[in-house]
Amino acid sequence: MNTMEMTKITGAVCGALLVYLLINWTGEVLYHVESGDGGHGEAHASESHAPASIYKTEVADAAEEASEGPTMAELLASADVAKGSKVFSKCKACHKLDDGANGTGPHLFNTVDRAIGGVDGFSYSAALTGLGGNWTPEALDGFLASPKKYAPGTKMGFSGLKKATDRANLIAYLQTVK
Repeated sequence: MNTMEMTKITGAVCGALLVYLLINWTGEVLYHVESGDGGHGEAHASESHAPASIYKTEVADAAEEASEGPTMAELLASADVAKGSKVFSKCKACHKLDDGANGTGPHLFNTVDRAIGGVDGFSYSAALTGLGGNWTPEALDGFLASPKKYAPGTKMGFSGLKKATDRANLIAYLQTVK
């Protein structure tokens, strides 16, 4: 066997190992289930960690957190406009603040209390035009938390702002853009 053959064999083994590791990693990312034991995967003989009970607990915990949090009015009362300006940096790629300057999304000039789907010259999805009403702080909070859940079928590809304080800061900032 010459050196070239050994190099090919070594390369093939390394490539196969790399493919195996990538498949293993992808499977772990896609199908990871928390064991409830601190993430070490060590099951104790006296404990049973059924995935169904984990999911029920997570849903119950999320519902408790949602009901325990402050209201949007309380959050807006303590909102920081400067922090809202920083949160707006996530929106800049698609939205402009200048009146009439639409980008990928409609302009956000005078957004708070404006009619939903009310920017002339912008082609809204049927999901938004069908909502009706105005962009109240509460409506903006719901939309910014998860656009796809608030208006199923919306063209907005943003996944949402998870932190209620970030949403309140952003809404407070948008209230100043007039």
